[in-house]
Amino acid sequence: MRSAFDFSPLYRSTVGFDRLFDMLDQSTQLESMANWPPYNIEKLGEDQYLITMAVAGFSPEEIELTQKEGQLLVIGQKKCSDEGKQYLHRGIATRAFKQIFNLADHVKVTGANLENGLLTVELKREVPEALKPRRIEINSSNGMKNLGQDKKSVQIEHGKAA
Repeated sequence: MRSAFDFSPLYRSTVGFDRLFDMLDQSTQLESMANWPPYNIEKLGEDQYLITMAVAGFSPEEIELTQKEGQLLVIGQKKCSDEGKQYLHRGIATRAFKQIFNLADHVKVTGANLENGLLTVELKREVPEALKPRRIEINSSNGMKNLGQDKKSVQIEHGKAA
Protein backbone atom coordinates (compact mmCIF):
# COMPACT_ATOMS: atom_id res chain seq x y z
CA MET A 1 0.00 0.00 0.00
CA ARG A 2 1.45 3.32 -1.04
CA SER A 3 1.01 6.51 0.94
CA ALA A 4 -1.95 8.68 -0.02
CA PHE A 5 0.29 11.72 0.38
CA ASP A 6 3.21 12.72 -1.82
CA PHE A 7 5.93 14.23 0.37
CA SER A 8 8.40 14.90 -2.47
CA PRO A 9 7.61 18.67 -2.71
CA LEU A 10 8.33 18.98 1.00
CA TYR A 11 11.66 17.15 0.61
CA ARG A 12 12.67 19.73 -2.00
CA SER A 13 11.84 22.76 0.13
CA THR A 14 12.93 21.73 3.63
CA VAL A 15 16.20 20.75 5.24
CA GLY A 16 16.53 18.39 8.19
CA PHE A 17 12.93 17.19 8.32
CA ASP A 18 13.50 13.98 6.35
CA ARG A 19 13.09 11.79 9.46
CA LEU A 20 9.66 13.33 10.10
CA PHE A 21 8.53 12.70 6.52
CA ASP A 22 9.91 9.14 6.65
CA MET A 23 7.89 8.51 9.83
CA LEU A 24 4.71 9.86 8.19
CA ASP A 25 5.30 7.79 5.08
CA GLN A 26 6.10 4.68 7.11
CA SER A 27 2.98 5.06 9.25
CA THR A 28 0.71 5.08 6.22
CA GLN A 29 2.51 2.14 4.58
CA LEU A 30 2.36 -0.05 7.67
CA GLU A 31 -1.22 0.82 8.54
CA SER A 32 -2.52 -2.71 8.00
CA MET A 33 0.31 -4.27 10.04
CA ALA A 34 -0.09 -1.73 12.84
CA ASN A 35 -3.28 -3.42 14.03
CA TRP A 36 -1.48 -6.57 15.23
CA PRO A 37 -0.98 -7.07 18.09
CA PRO A 38 -3.47 -4.62 19.57
CA TYR A 39 -1.93 -2.05 21.90
CA ASN A 40 -2.64 1.04 24.00
CA ILE A 41 -0.41 4.04 24.62
CA GLU A 42 -1.14 5.90 27.86
CA LYS A 43 0.22 9.15 29.24
CA LEU A 44 0.66 8.63 32.97
CA GLY A 45 2.17 12.00 33.83
CA GLU A 46 4.05 14.96 32.43
CA ASP A 47 6.98 12.80 31.29
CA GLN A 48 5.75 9.22 31.83
CA TYR A 49 4.14 6.87 29.32
CA LEU A 50 2.96 3.25 29.23
CA ILE A 51 2.57 0.99 26.20
CA THR A 52 0.36 -2.08 26.76
CA MET A 53 0.33 -4.81 24.10
CA ALA A 54 -1.97 -7.85 24.01
CA VAL A 55 0.44 -10.73 23.35
CA ALA A 56 -1.49 -13.73 24.72
CA GLY A 57 0.33 -17.01 24.16
CA PHE A 58 3.83 -15.47 24.00
CA SER A 59 6.40 -16.02 26.74
CA PRO A 60 9.02 -13.42 27.74
CA GLU A 61 11.66 -15.46 25.86
CA GLU A 62 9.65 -15.13 22.64
CA ILE A 63 9.46 -11.32 22.76
CA GLU A 64 12.38 -9.02 22.06
CA LEU A 65 12.43 -5.32 23.02
CA THR A 66 15.10 -3.08 21.49
CA GLN A 67 15.50 0.70 21.80
CA LYS A 68 17.70 2.25 19.13
CA GLU A 69 17.98 5.73 17.62
CA GLY A 70 14.62 7.10 18.74
CA GLN A 71 12.69 3.90 18.08
CA LEU A 72 11.36 1.09 20.22
CA LEU A 73 11.20 -2.20 18.34
CA VAL A 74 8.99 -5.00 19.68
CA ILE A 75 9.35 -8.38 17.96
CA GLY A 76 7.41 -11.51 18.84
CA GLN A 77 8.29 -14.95 17.42
CA LYS A 78 6.78 -18.22 18.65
CA LYS A 79 9.47 -20.85 19.24
CA CYS A 80 7.34 -23.97 19.63
CA SER A 81 5.75 -25.62 16.62
CA ASP A 82 2.20 -26.87 16.27
CA GLU A 83 3.21 -30.04 14.44
CA GLY A 84 1.09 -33.01 15.36
CA LYS A 85 -1.81 -30.87 16.61
CA GLN A 86 -5.17 -30.96 14.88
CA TYR A 87 -7.33 -27.87 15.41
CA LEU A 88 -11.08 -27.87 14.86
CA HIS A 89 -11.05 -24.09 15.38
CA ARG A 90 -8.02 -21.85 15.78
CA GLY A 91 -8.89 -18.44 17.22
CA ILE A 92 -5.79 -17.70 19.28
CA ALA A 93 -3.29 -15.97 17.05
CA THR A 94 0.31 -17.08 17.37
CA ARG A 95 1.70 -15.34 14.31
CA ALA A 96 4.94 -13.45 14.53
CA PHE A 97 4.78 -9.68 14.85
CA LYS A 98 7.02 -6.65 14.59
CA GLN A 99 5.89 -3.31 15.98
CA ILE A 100 7.92 -0.09 15.80
CA PHE A 101 7.19 2.87 18.07
CA ASN A 102 8.89 6.17 17.23
CA LEU A 103 10.04 7.88 20.41
CA ALA A 104 10.58 11.57 21.04
CA ASP A 105 14.02 12.85 22.02
CA HIS A 106 15.21 11.79 25.47
CA VAL A 107 12.44 9.18 25.96
CA LYS A 108 13.89 6.02 27.50
CA VAL A 109 12.42 2.62 28.37
CA THR A 110 12.50 2.25 32.15
CA GLY A 111 10.90 -1.19 32.48
CA ALA A 112 8.92 -3.99 30.85
CA ASN A 113 6.64 -6.68 32.26
CA LEU A 114 4.62 -9.56 30.80
CA GLU A 115 1.64 -10.61 32.91
CA ASN A 116 -1.72 -12.18 32.04
CA GLY A 117 -0.98 -11.95 28.30
CA LEU A 118 -0.28 -8.21 28.45
CA LEU A 119 3.15 -6.78 27.77
CA THR A 120 3.62 -3.42 29.49
CA VAL A 121 6.51 -1.14 28.59
CA GLU A 122 7.21 1.86 30.83
CA LEU A 123 8.78 4.94 29.26
CA LYS A 124 10.04 8.20 30.71
CA ARG A 125 11.35 11.41 29.18
CA GLU A 126 14.59 12.40 30.90
CA VAL A 127 15.91 15.66 29.53
CA PRO A 128 19.58 16.23 30.49
CA GLU A 129 20.19 19.20 32.79
CA ALA A 130 22.30 20.92 30.12
CA LEU A 131 19.28 20.99 27.78
CA LYS A 132 16.66 22.10 30.31
CA PRO A 133 15.60 25.75 30.29
CA ARG A 134 17.40 27.82 32.88
CA ARG A 135 16.67 31.23 34.30
CA ILE A 136 19.23 33.91 33.49
CA GLU A 137 19.55 36.72 36.02
CA ILE A 138 19.50 40.24 34.62
CA ASN A 139 21.83 42.77 36.23
CA SER A 140 20.67 46.33 36.82
CA SER A 141 22.39 49.36 35.28
CA ASN A 142 23.93 50.12 38.73
CA GLY A 143 25.86 46.90 38.47
CA MET A 144 27.31 48.00 35.15
CA LYS A 145 28.54 51.30 36.63
CA ASN A 146 30.32 49.40 39.40
CA LEU A 147 32.09 47.27 36.81
CA GLY A 148 33.47 50.39 35.10
CA GLN A 149 34.75 51.86 38.38
CA ASP A 150 37.01 48.89 39.02
CA LYS A 151 39.06 49.58 35.89
CA LYS A 152 41.94 52.03 36.04
CA SER A 153 41.18 55.23 34.22
CA VAL A 154 43.45 55.91 31.31
CA GLN A 155 44.29 59.45 30.34
CA ILE A 156 44.85 60.10 26.65
CA GLU A 157 47.00 63.03 25.44
CA HIS A 158 47.32 63.79 21.77
CA GLY A 159 46.40 60.23 20.71
CA LYS A 160 48.82 58.53 23.13
CA ALA A 161 47.92 56.70 26.32
CA ALA A 162 49.76 57.93 29.39
